Order: sequence, then C-alpha cells, then structure tokens
Amino acid sequence: MKVFLQANELTRRVGDKTLFSNITLGIGEGQRVGLIAQNGTGKTTLLNILAGEDTADDGEVILRSGIRVGYLRQMPQFPPEMTVLDACFWHAKQDKDDSEEALDLEVRSKQILGKLKIGDTSRKMGVLSGGQVKRVALANVLIQNPDLLILDEPTNHLDLEMIEWLEGYLGRQCMTLLMVTHDRYFLDRVCNLIVEMDEQTLFTYRGNYAYYLEKRQERIDNAKAEIARANNLYRTELEWMRSTPQARSHKARYREEAFYELEKKAKRHIEEEKLRLQVNSTYIGSKIFEAEYVSKSFPASEGREELVILKDFYYNFSRYEKMGIIGNNGTGKSTFLKLLLGECAPDSGRFVIGETVKFGYFSQDAMQVDENMKVIDAVRRVAEYVDLGGGKHLSAMQFLQHFMFSPLQQQNYIYKLSGGERRRLQLCIVLMQNPNFLILDEPTNDMDIVTLQILEQYLQDFKGCVIIVSHDRYFMDKVVDHLLVFKGNGEIKDFPGNYTQYRDAEQALARAENAKEKSSPSASSSSNISTTANGKPRLTEKKRKLTFKEKQEFEQLERDIEALETEKAQIEEALSSGTISVDEITAMSKRLPLLNDELDEKSMRWLELSEFA
Repeated sequence: MKVFLQANELTRRVGDKTLFSNITLGIGEGQRVGLIAQNGTGKTTLLNILAGEDTADDGEVILRSGIRVGYLRQMPQFPPEMTVLDACFWHAKQDKDDSEEALDLEVRSKQILGKLKIGDTSRKMGVLSGGQVKRVALANVLIQNPDLLILDEPTNHLDLEMIEWLEGYLGRQCMTLLMVTHDRYFLDRVCNLIVEMDEQTLFTYRGNYAYYLEKRQERIDNAKAEIARANNLYRTELEWMRSTPQARSHKARYREEAFYELEKKAKRHIEEEKLRLQVNSTYIGSKIFEAEYVSKSFPASEGREELVILKDFYYNFSRYEKMGIIGNNGTGKSTFLKLLLGECAPDSGRFVIGETVKFGYFSQDAMQVDENMKVIDAVRRVAEYVDLGGGKHLSAMQFLQHFMFSPLQQQNYIYKLSGGERRRLQLCIVLMQNPNFLILDEPTNDMDIVTLQILEQYLQDFKGCVIIVSHDRYFMDKVVDHLLVFKGNGEIKDFPGNYTQYRDAEQALARAENAKEKSSPSASSSSNISTTANGKPRLTEKKRKLTFKEKQEFEQLERDIEALETEKAQIEEALSSGTISVDEITAMSKRLPLLNDELDEKSMRWLELSEFA
C-alpha cells in the first residue's frame, strides 16, 4: 500500500496548553479516515498542519512526491470580487490552452454546484452567506479531484438532501480521505478507519464508526482496570516509599524509579461518559402553543422569486412533545422559529402561547457576550445554581463540568475558546436559564461528538417541550418523536416519527408508486388498440416480447445482480469487522465504488428488459 502522508511525532502547544504530543499518523492510498476529538483539543490545528498551512512545534509531515492535496477549511475565504464559477476553478489544475478540458471542468463544476444548490455562478463571493461560501469551497475541492482530500466539517451548512448526495459521491469515488465531522451516520457510511485524539495522543480503530464505539468502550474498560490495578499496587509502594531511608537499600533504587512511573499511571484520569443530568425545568402547563392558520411569505426581489414559508398553517403543540423540523435550505425553518418566538410577524393568523411557557433559544448566530469575561463568570451572570428538584441544586461550576469544561478551562477568557467551545458555552448559558421549552436551531454545528452525546441524554430526560431544527440525522433519531417536514412553497408535512422512520416511509412510498406505474398500461401499449370505421376494436400491434438472446441476458442479469449484492454485503461486513489488514481495507475500498457502479448499470438494464419480460 502506498503511503500518501506520514506525520511523525508531532507536538503543538498554544501558550501553556499542549494540544497534542508526539503523535504519529500515516494515511495510505484508499483509506478513508475519520478524526474524532473534543472541541479545543486541536483537530483543526492538526488538519492545518497536515495540509501544509501551519507548522508543528516538533515533528515532521512527509507527503509522497507528486501527491495533490485538496483541503476544505472549516471557515474558507475567497476574494470578495471573485465569481462563484471562478472560485470553483481556484487552485484547480487546468491547462488554459485546452478549451475542451476547460469546458469539461466548467460543466462538472456546474453539476456539483447544482447538487449543492448554488445556482447563479456569476454572483460575487462577497455577497454570499457563510453557508453558501462553505458549499462553494466544497465544490472547489471536489472539482480539483485531489489524490488526498482533507475535509473539516464538510456537512456544516448542508441540508439533508445535500448530505446524502455527498455521502454517495464520496462512497463512489476511489479517493483517499481524511475528515473531521460530527455527523455520525456520515462517519459510519463513508469511513473505514477512525482515529480518536484523546489524552494528547492518537488511538486508531480499523473500522467504521459503529466498530469504533464498540472498541473504544473496550479500551476504556481495559484502561480503568489497569488504573485500578495500579492504584492497588501504588498504595503498597507508597507505604514502602514512606518507610525510613534505611529500609531502602541502594539495590532497590530501580524500585524507587518504577514507583514514580506507577504514580503517573495510578493518577491517570479517564474521561468517562458523564452521569445523566436530570434538571428540574420550570413547570409547564397543558397549554403550550397553537398556530392559528398562520401565513408568511417574502415578496419577490431582484434575482429571487416570492418565498412562501407558511400558508394557513394550523398546529396545536402537545405538552412534553419533542419535535424535529427538517427540510431543504431556504424552505423557512429558521423563519418559523422566529415567528414562534415573536421575532418576526406573520402576514396573517397568529401564535397563541401558553402563560407558563418559558422559551430557551439556542440560535445559529454567534453568542453576544463580552469576550474578556471568564467562562465561569459568563454563566454566573445567568444563574449561580440549577434546580435538580427534590431540594437539590447544581452550581454553575458543576454544570459547566458536566458539559466538558474543567475547573481550569472555566477560568479561561472567552476570546481564547475555539469555535466549538464557544458553541458549547452558548448552550450552557441557554440551559442555565432553566427554560421549560427549548428551541434549538442547528445545535450540532461545530459541536464535538462527546458534547452531542451529553446533549442527547439531557434532551431525552428533559421534562419540558423541545423543537429542534437540524440536519444531523443521528441526533434527530436519538431525540425527536415527531417531525414537521418543510417541503417548500408553504407545504409542510406532519410525520409521527423520527428521521430514519420518515426516510423509510418515503422510500417505501416511492417504491409503491414505481410498482404501480410499471403495472399500469403504458401509453404505448394502449395505443396498440384502435377501432375500425364502424367502431369495432382492431388490434394494430402486439406488445414486443423478449428475444431468445434477451431472455438469456435477462436471466444472467438476475444471477449477476444477486452475486454483486452478496459481494457488496460481504465487503461492507468485512470493513466494519476491524479484523482485516490495511492492504485488504485498501483493496476493498477500491472495489466497493466499482461494484456499486456495476450494480447500477446491470440494474438499469434489468429494468429495461423487465418491461418486455
């Protein structure tokens, strides 16, 4: 297996904080690596170093000669006067004199931009939103067709349809990939190797995300057992160390040196899953809110048609309901939240809010807080304690610790926090207000997986109402029990279930409609019957049947498709097992997209012949 990138003994410090120490990482051809770590531990810094945009304090990064690297930054930037189309070509390898190659590149860029819902390629980058800029940057790196693709949170600012397209696109391409993402379904379906950065070092798991979860728990259990054994031995050795110097002969010096190593091991801290935090939210009555035939639209403007958000929308929200809102970008999900919160007025109709309702709103917008304040002071300005019920309270410091802010980190100034740490602090400030109705607008953006797991548990136990707008399918499946699906142009579908259940229902409906279309008489077959001059039916042409060769081909296709599906299932199972070698992983990762293409081709031919079978 060719090694595309090798990082040896990298160390990076920021001030007096060590982000990582002496870490080593190799990425081979065909590997699809997912990097997992808590916010503030240096994920983006490590990606910058590997991409050649930053340097480590110690260590080296070796890139194989001739390897082209494409890097999607977390917050990409382009010259503001550059057009969208030119931004797609930025850094792309292209022969200016080859007009045919340039045309192919332009066609491909417009296809990818279309999938990412960027229509007007003549717009200036300076007028785009942050989310649109990120999508153009994603198109830019995909068009480059690099040997090694490095992605920092590629699913941020993508709606569900775009995420599923990108998932399929990366799955079909024979590319080498390193990415940071909080999207656990995306990790599970795209990656074949997970690297976790923890305790300033790296742990490697040769499988997908589901395999990583299983093996990580085994690692933690083993480490806890090792620490327990070390603690028992440490107590014995401590008694010996405290004995008089006469009791420790010169020959026992090795034992004294070993003691200090044992002491380090015994005092090692393993970050475990926190205990479930059950906060006693403010009492909420039976009347929550009622949307009484609400309509809202935005008039057409230059370059944009009229945008209809709601049309005579009626809904009566239930007590303790946990609702998810999904839909493509631009269908009005965030506007709906602002209407509910009274930040935006409807054109007609109204929202009637219950008297006991106390909203807590976690928005996509950056937190408005004095950056020169300490983390603990920002939270204490909201409340000193959180009510747990039964006369129990949790201090602001204890609450922050539950959300992964150590006592030392709580003394940090806000301006020193990473983007993900700021989002986590913003969440803590909202929850400390003790609301009984939480409204979360894209809460998973820039959050690490550990924080998401804590938030999921919090929301599952939350004794109040919840509305979540999110593109994170895993998160929605864990938390919500009901969906509003914004389909655009004021159409909203009410679905009683989570995201996966909704997708399964939609796919089953699509299959049923396809089957119905195939079973119904086609326009061409109905035209085979005409009438004579006196009105009697006359058969003009019979429906074509399969030739002998086509019948043989049809039967062979059925056998081929079955064999290909079996092979695909075996490969997917092997990639998830964690028991195969690196070379086998590489070979299977190359085979899988080719297998998918062959399956698609044979399935389409089978469908074509099945019309006449």
